[in-house]
Amino acid sequence: MSRTNPPRWLRWTLAGVTAALVCLTFGITTAKADLSLGPHEATYSVTADDRLLADLGPLGTVVTDSPLPFALGVRITVHEIPADLAAVDTASFDALAGDLDGYLQFFDTPQQTVRTVAWALIWDAVRGAGVAAVVLVAAGFGLRALLGPARRRDLARTLVPRTWEITGAVLVTVLVAGTVTSSAGPEERAALPASPVFEGTALEGARITGRLAGVIDTYSGQLVETYQANEVFYAGARERLNEAWDARVAEQQAAEAEQGPPASEDPEETDYVTFLLVSDLHCNTGMTPLIRDLADRLGPDAMLNAGDTTINGTSVESVCVDSFASAVPDGVPFVVSDGNHDSRLTTATEQANRQIVLDGDVVEVEGVRILGDRDPLETRIGGGTMLSREETPEEAGERLRDVACEAAGEPGLGGYTGEDRVDLLLIHQPAVGDPALESGCVPFQISGHMHTRIGPDIVGYGVRYVNASTGGATKGNTSVGPLRDSSEMTVLRFDPERRRFVDWQLVEVTPEGEASVSERQPIPPPVPLPDEVPGDDADGVMSGNGSAPSPSPSGN
Repeated sequence: MSRTNPPRWLRWTLAGVTAALVCLTFGITTAKADLSLGPHEATYSVTADDRLLADLGPLGTVVTDSPLPFALGVRITVHEIPADLAAVDTASFDALAGDLDGYLQFFDTPQQTVRTVAWALIWDAVRGAGVAAVVLVAAGFGLRALLGPARRRDLARTLVPRTWEITGAVLVTVLVAGTVTSSAGPEERAALPASPVFEGTALEGARITGRLAGVIDTYSGQLVETYQANEVFYAGARERLNEAWDARVAEQQAAEAEQGPPASEDPEETDYVTFLLVSDLHCNTGMTPLIRDLADRLGPDAMLNAGDTTINGTSVESVCVDSFASAVPDGVPFVVSDGNHDSRLTTATEQANRQIVLDGDVVEVEGVRILGDRDPLETRIGGGTMLSREETPEEAGERLRDVACEAAGEPGLGGYTGEDRVDLLLIHQPAVGDPALESGCVPFQISGHMHTRIGPDIVGYGVRYVNASTGGATKGNTSVGPLRDSSEMTVLRFDPERRRFVDWQLVEVTPEGEASVSERQPIPPPVPLPDEVPGDDADGVMSGNGSAPSPSPSGN
């Protein structure tokens, strides 16, 4: 009985689909990502056993359901764990307990961790599949050249009649190869009882093995209590913040209605540029939903971050950067001046989230010209403070002053008249901006770092505003968990016609979970520069209130 050979187009289609499946299977089953789990660095890899397994070495494992589709699982190898049981002593357990803040970040934003891990694994799988496809195509052309025309015709006569058998064999091989990445069978999974410790948390249903079960019994009550208190606190604070904002907006609208339309000929209200300012978040991702709600209600034209997004600038804190980035409305620019607790790794994560990280040049955002740079110092918990580059804070301030003055152009009567004049200096440490403000080349500066709100105050010929910690951190302490101090965000409005910031509005959440939104308050105008009157002495004659100091030639 003769067999009809499949047509040529079908053979090529089957070959292409089979090759694609082989490459895709290779990419998925070999996908890995080096990220973090709570306070630890960790390696994530894809398996085929439909579960998430966190391997803590001699301490044991944590097993729960996989968040991935298609019966795929994830194996997490956590680093910084002792290599053998002899090294796991009381000090090791105490160190794990000391990481509660880091674990709380994981509990507090599990969806952000899962999203970050999923995207990292997807991109690595795509890269792996692409590499496999290149290798497969190259091998095919190489084999074709080696065989020659005559040998290829002989093989075709032999293999074409077996197209369906070959295709099936390859697919079965791919299926078997995919399942070998499974690290446990259903019997083992069924034998692991779910730990009651995690009921009501992001790890509900997780199963614990090994010596880790003892650690969980010892410390998990403290962690879960902290987690639950954290959830209750921020849920209540979020509700009260939304109520406070809505009440303030209603008051503002009622006041505007009573005042009636403006008396000027132009019935249109000034089209201000609105900014939402945060600073010193210090990885308190509990504030992420509150920032998101405020941004959604406000609808800012841009958002500003005056630095210290992280605590120690480590790679494991990238989940914090990702979390805060998720609070920014789609299409809204987010401008960042990294602080002394951030790092180049922090910057890379911010840029991956399409944030505008200032690096010493002037950028224009929504028509506002902004100058800034990363902090010249780096502070590491346990390691002290050091220079982040070969430049002191004083030298950084002088450099930024020179950039601002070059953009400002030549001074004229009453001030600089250059079209490219800087509107805003955004830097982490307030004192770094002194030279620029005293030179008259910058009219307004925003900073953080102090964890205390200061201003807006006149400094030199400009105005400075220091935002308190949005993460609610006190000086020298982090802020993960319920707030230790008041969390503050600031709404600022910029008048593009007069080219100056005109008012500010404070949004505050207290450690008691209460929230308030202040009325809009005017920002004092910058002090006019001295008018140079021909025939007068070198000091000139002060215009305006005459209260500003005369800048020295160096601008200091």
